[in-house]
Amino acid sequence: MKRAIIIVLDSVGVGATADAHLYGDVGANTLGNLARAESLQLPHLGALGLAQIPGSHMVPDPQAQGAFGRMNPASPGKDTTTGHWEIAGLRLEAPFPTFPDGFPRELMDAFETAIGTQTLGNYAASGTVIIDELGEEHLRTGYPIVYTSADSVFQIAANEAVIPVPRLYEMCEIARKLLVGPYGVGRVIARPFVGDRAGQFKRTGNRRDFSLDPTGLTILDALKAAGHEVLGVGKIEDIFNHRGLTGSNHAAGNAACIQATIDYLQKPFTGLCFTNLVDTDMVYGHRRDTRGYADALEAFDKRLPDIMALMGEEDMLLITADHGCDPTFRGTDHTREMVPLVAWRRGMQAPVDLGLRQTFADVAATVAEFFGLDERFQATSFLKEMEG
Repeated sequence: MKRAIIIVLDSVGVGATADAHLYGDVGANTLGNLARAESLQLPHLGALGLAQIPGSHMVPDPQAQGAFGRMNPASPGKDTTTGHWEIAGLRLEAPFPTFPDGFPRELMDAFETAIGTQTLGNYAASGTVIIDELGEEHLRTGYPIVYTSADSVFQIAANEAVIPVPRLYEMCEIARKLLVGPYGVGRVIARPFVGDRAGQFKRTGNRRDFSLDPTGLTILDALKAAGHEVLGVGKIEDIFNHRGLTGSNHAAGNAACIQATIDYLQKPFTGLCFTNLVDTDMVYGHRRDTRGYADALEAFDKRLPDIMALMGEEDMLLITADHGCDPTFRGTDHTREMVPLVAWRRGMQAPVDLGLRQTFADVAATVAEFFGLDERFQATSFLKEMEG
């Protein structure tokens, strides 16, 4: 067996990029500001070198035995799809479109005609706020709630007792077909919730993302074509629109996704296990819940030894993020940040500084070299640096 494990700690940025002023994000530093706000305790990640990363604001572990660094985003934007695609080797030349003032009337008319009902909302909002604002009207009328954010998303919220989840997914598929060209948002997201009045509404684990097909080759495609297994955990299957995967576990929530990763590692396979841990972003980052965010990271840190114990001599672990979502910063949106990079293989004896990488795609280049593939995704592998 020879396996690469990529774990994306969703939104755990590590400092504003040089172009953060273009996004209004100067001063953002998800990991560093969180460490200062909550006395973050991540001993196992620290033992792999996380605390050595500039801007982490944690006490370095002198006995660290992993490789560490930071990565700059080469693609414009600061959304989930862009970040994951770049990690997988696919960079965007232009950002996905956003609609801070809501979607154009002609698009909404076409959508309402296609689904056979009116809609509520159509403005940028926090997901938990808008269901409190419009949830009771939704219960009265049966109209789905449409909203967006600073990200390139078309989100549809519906109470599961009013619009059953399969019908909500069908509405999302209809929207996905309409959202092309200038309306081609990165994701259409189903946001089911439960509850019978404002203040009691709660989103469920039946979220589902409907993404565009990747616009070019990814490491998932390359590995699958070479005959390797490519296993997605969490929303990976949605982000890549199921392309390049040989298997998937659409687990919901960090605890389930960590367990799904462990379950995969307990089975023999050669290839890639690609995991997204979404709670840091969806549940805590966007809600600006610093303690909850810290708890989620610490919970992952406690399970990290279980993952490492299942890794053999031929395996490689890569831990990173897709963007920032600083819970100490203003607003409720993602932040334009560098992301941390931690890499580990058995036998590493001393920390290796991988420096500042100029694209997230260095992860894809490294995985490609690890499996003996020729593709480098116009990026630079750090595999030999890891090996000293």
